[in-house]
Amino acid sequence: MLHVVAGIVLVLIAYLLGSIPFAIVIGKWFWHVDVRDHGSGNVGTTNVFRVLGKKAGTLVLIGDMAKGFIPVFAAVQLADHGVFPAWFPLIVALAALLGHMFSIFLRGGGGKGVATGAGIVLALVPGVFIAALCVFLLLLILSRMVSLASMCAALTFAVGTTVFAGKPVYYDVLAWVAAVVVIFAHRSNIRRIALRCENKVTFPWESRGGPSSPPKGAAGTDGRAQPR
Repeated sequence: MLHVVAGIVLVLIAYLLGSIPFAIVIGKWFWHVDVRDHGSGNVGTTNVFRVLGKKAGTLVLIGDMAKGFIPVFAAVQLADHGVFPAWFPLIVALAALLGHMFSIFLRGGGGKGVATGAGIVLALVPGVFIAALCVFLLLLILSRMVSLASMCAALTFAVGTTVFAGKPVYYDVLAWVAAVVVIFAHRSNIRRIALRCENKVTFPWESRGGPSSPPKGAAGTDGRAQPR
C-alpha cells in the first residue's frame, strides 16, 4: 500500500513539475516580458529564443528539459531497485509531458512538449536521445525550421526505441504515442511548412538583417528584450 501511495505522489509531482511554465516565469521575473504577448505566443523554448534571446532561451531550455528528466530519472532508479514495476517510469513520463502541454497553472494551456520530451527521452533511453539530438541538429541546420527538426527528432525517438533500444513493448507504444502527440501539436507548423511560410531561425554566426520588433519598452541594442 505504501508503494502505491508513493507512486501516486511521484506521478503528481511529475505533473506539477511539468506544469511549471518556465518560459513565463523566467520571462516575467528577469525580463518583465510575457512571451505569450509576443512572437508566436507559444510558451515553448523556441519562442523564448526568438523574443528574449539566447540567454533566456537557454535558461528555459534547461528548465523544460529538467522538469521532464528529474522525475522520470527518479522513477527509473526506483524501478531498477524493485520499488516500482518496470513500466512505472512511463506513467511518470506521461504525467510530466501532459503537465507541460496542459499545465494546471495555465488553465490547460502549455507548450508543444519538445524540450520536456527530450528530458524524458534522456532519462529513459539515453542512446536514443543522442540519435534524436543528432537528427534534430542536422535538420535544423539544413532546414532552419525548429518545428521540422523537432518532428523528425520525435520520429527518430519512436523508431530508435522500437528497433534499437531493446526495451519492453510498452516502451515502443509510449514512443509512438509521444511522436504522434508531438506531431499533432505542430499541426499549425505543418500547414505553414506546406505553404512555405514557416518561421526560420538565424544562427548566431550569421548576420541578422532586419530583426523583428522587440517587446515594447524592453529592447536592447540587439533588438531583443533585456533583463531588468
